[in-house]
Amino acid sequence: MGTRDASRLLDTFLEAVRIDSPSGEEAAFARWCADRLTALGCDVRIDATASVTGSDTGNLIAELGPTADGATIVLSAHMDTVEPGRGIEPVLADGVVRSSGDTVLGSDDKAGVAAILETLEALRESGRPHARVRVLLTTGEEVGLRGAGALDPADCSGDVCLVLDAAGAVGGIVTGAPSHHTFNATFHGVAAHAGVQPEKGRSAIVMAARAIALMPLGRLDEHTTSNVGDIRGGGATNVVPAECFLTGECRSLDAARVEEVRLAMDDALKTAARDGGGSVDVVWTKEYDGYRFADDDPLLAIVVEGVRAAGYEPCLFVTGGGSDANKLLSKGLPAIALSCGMTDVHGTSESIAVSDIEGLVRVLLATLDRAVSS
Repeated sequence: MGTRDASRLLDTFLEAVRIDSPSGEEAAFARWCADRLTALGCDVRIDATASVTGSDTGNLIAELGPTADGATIVLSAHMDTVEPGRGIEPVLADGVVRSSGDTVLGSDDKAGVAAILETLEALRESGRPHARVRVLLTTGEEVGLRGAGALDPADCSGDVCLVLDAAGAVGGIVTGAPSHHTFNATFHGVAAHAGVQPEKGRSAIVMAARAIALMPLGRLDEHTTSNVGDIRGGGATNVVPAECFLTGECRSLDAARVEEVRLAMDDALKTAARDGGGSVDVVWTKEYDGYRFADDDPLLAIVVEGVRAAGYEPCLFVTGGGSDANKLLSKGLPAIALSCGMTDVHGTSESIAVSDIEGLVRVLLATLDRAVSS
């Protein structure tokens, strides 16, 4: 990458992170992306998913027509950032970009967006032949993959999608991610004065605590985890609490195993309520389905070759977290998440090396080269 190109990429990234786009408020950033993509020769539109996702805009879908035959590559990133993510002021020192310390940086996922824009700039300037390129920028990824989940399957067309949203060193390729279930439970007991007639009460908090004690929690095996994330109830020390709220989750790369754990957690909730003389309302939600690519999958080979051609040693790994790739795969689009070099994401110490964003661009260009029919 030449000096001028590297400077342009850095400027793009710094401009992107300065545009506020917390989950649900991506419209300003979507307009900025749309203008950039239109100037690069793409056909651009915003889909009609805003009313479903709770965002102030829909997903952005763009397409760059082919100059050669070959596989259609989709380049995907998400437009939203986590809080605190307003008024981000990036600081560059020794080739590394950080936030000023009061906010996240937003490299998750604006490093991916910047890399996509620079890749299309490079295609235009170099005149190198390329097959059809589609761009998919989603909303609400950080709050449950909402934008990707709301996509019309008709908008999920392509031979392979590169989802630029994994932490770790450039060259990392996510080959598997878990199925993920969450629950919300409300325990119902009987209120009573804790100092006068506690025996008449049925503590909802005690029921919740017993449920937690009965659950399989933590890392259950190499590919399976579960957790209780929130417990709330009661209001005064002298009242046996009649209500308690509990939330939790379970994940596994093995679909049968995650269902086994889900049922065990569900049984713990109901057993604790029954034994405590109360009841519980439980709502389970499947957040997304898991996936696993075989190491010899031909689509994976295109990406592996691209990573290697860009000067990196491919590192194939499975992850315990989800991404838009989970939703895109469920809609029929083969999606592979790539590591982007971002570190300490979702915290005020988040950072990314400029060289990693540059490397990501090289990976994308090399992969696009391999998508062209020989």
